[in-house]
Amino acid sequence: MITREKALQLRQMIVKASASLDDEDALEAVELFPVWAANTDYAAGDRVRYGGVLYRCLQSHAAQDTWTPADAPSLWARVLIPDPGEIPEWEQPDSTNPYMKGDKVRHNDKVWVSAVDNNVWEPGVYGWDEVNGA
Repeated sequence: MITREKALQLRQMIVKASASLDDEDALEAVELFPVWAANTDYAAGDRVRYGGVLYRCLQSHAAQDTWTPADAPSLWARVLIPDPGEIPEWEQPDSTNPYMKGDKVRHNDKVWVSAVDNNVWEPGVYGWDEVNGA
């Protein structure tokens, strides 16, 4: 039987190992990441769960009640890795989680592919090519 002390040691090892996961694998194991909490020190690159969504810390800070990942885009970016087998509906990204070159989206009954990295524009406005026959 495993002791509480050993279980806590194992949990710390799991948390440490989870930091090395890429975003795609991290999204498959969101439960490995801690839930965001106020009055906690976060370092740039830390990932947390908030509202069922995985976020990455953009800059080190001590969290405050009103600086939740959903409400503080200068501190947190939603981790977005779309399923490569599906083309998602376009969502207006923040500057912290833009679309990258080659990402595909659906918008206004058309399929679009991003022609540039760090794309925050709406398809049809700038930085997107329409995919014919999709």
